[in-house]
Amino acid sequence: MRNIKRLLLALLVLVLAGLTLFFVLENQQTVFLVLFGWSSPALPLSVVVLLALIAGLLVGPLLGVCMSVGKKARARRVAN
Repeated sequence: MRNIKRLLLALLVLVLAGLTLFFVLENQQTVFLVLFGWSSPALPLSVVVLLALIAGLLVGPLLGVCMSVGKKARARRVAN
């Protein structure tokens, strides 16, 4: 049973890697991003999208931690 789970996990990782590679190869057009007057260098669209995905994956859990810490602090103040 353990070997089947490992095999399925390996297949899932391979499929995700293949889809990511396909996405990167299909989106090679260069784009410029402008934010508050700052202009980024020309990057392929796939790089911009993957960077946005990674930023979201990092910011989401951080916001969750901040919210849980705030709730615990409020609960302590109410309890005292």
